[in-house]
Amino acid sequence: MKIAILGTRGVPNYYGGFEQFAEYFSAYLADKGHEVYVYNSHNHPYQEKMFKGAYIIHQHDPEYKMGTFGQFIYDYNCIMDSRKRDFDIILQLGYTSSSIWFFLLPKKPLIISNMDGLEWKRSKYSAPVRQFLKFAERLAAVSSDYLIADSLGIQKSLKKRYGKESEYIAYGAYPFENPHEDLIKEYFVEKGNYNMVMARFEPENNLDMVLEGVVKSEDKTPILVIGNHQTKYGAYLKDKFGAYTHIRFMGGIYNIEHLDNLRYFSNIYFHGHSVGGTNPSLLEAMASKAFIVAHNNDFNKGVLKNNAYYFSNPEEVANILKTLKKSDNLQLVENNYKAIIEDFNWEKINGDYLQFFEKCLAKK
Repeated sequence: MKIAILGTRGVPNYYGGFEQFAEYFSAYLADKGHEVYVYNSHNHPYQEKMFKGAYIIHQHDPEYKMGTFGQFIYDYNCIMDSRKRDFDIILQLGYTSSSIWFFLLPKKPLIISNMDGLEWKRSKYSAPVRQFLKFAERLAAVSSDYLIADSLGIQKSLKKRYGKESEYIAYGAYPFENPHEDLIKEYFVEKGNYNMVMARFEPENNLDMVLEGVVKSEDKTPILVIGNHQTKYGAYLKDKFGAYTHIRFMGGIYNIEHLDNLRYFSNIYFHGHSVGGTNPSLLEAMASKAFIVAHNNDFNKGVLKNNAYYFSNPEEVANILKTLKKSDNLQLVENNYKAIIEDFNWEKINGDYLQFFEKCLAKK
């Protein structure tokens, strides 16, 4: 098969979840003997023509000087180039800035779209932007030949909103197998004697709810708040909770070995995300044997099932802090780790994508 991957800033990953997936999946396809092309921004740090067997096509991306609007131009450039390439399948990762160009997509290849999360629900966007994102989602849903949902919640939403079936294929993670307790010492915490919450500083990730619960509980166990807090919402949270010395705003931590060890040796790992599909950081927490307490919603429950505790308000967070310990819930931790190995490992995820592609082409 001749396959194109559109919708990312490129590989190798320097940005986020879709880029990480594109990096793993393109290498997997090439290894299986398929001809695979990944579209990269012209100013991507990686400027070679090949990456792990995949062809790299650089296209002009004016986002660096135009802001968000530049993404629309970049997607337009990628789609126009794809018209010359005679692909069998075009895999679109996301729809935010590409679906308005659906009428320019080439007619021969199958268009398969991963529908990402429910972007129009994100409260960080203004009402007009959310309205546009809802429109863009509809365009992608109705114009694609096939849809992929990376969570059961997204799959249910696509069926309800557009009457369209989608293939459920989750995200992946690598099992964490080499804990080193010494690494957490530089964060001034002790094994089993601190809690964590890690997320982008956005309202729908419920950092405020978690931290309110921490204050209400009167529990003085340190809680590490990990994520870039140099934002308007970050300033609001630091102003609100800055007086509580056990609430530690750590900033972004991007060293994956350090993060894995912090998760592994923590007591409770709070996951507050409430919008989106299968969240990569949730799978990474499962893979690093964290004891997870998650916001109560379909997306998180679709992944964690009965292997976590859930919260919907600060009072429930406070009660959890007073009554639960990781050492009493090791079976839940092991169940989540087993789920990574059996259901969310990258080899299986990549294989599921390829199998779905073959099934779709066979129907053509």
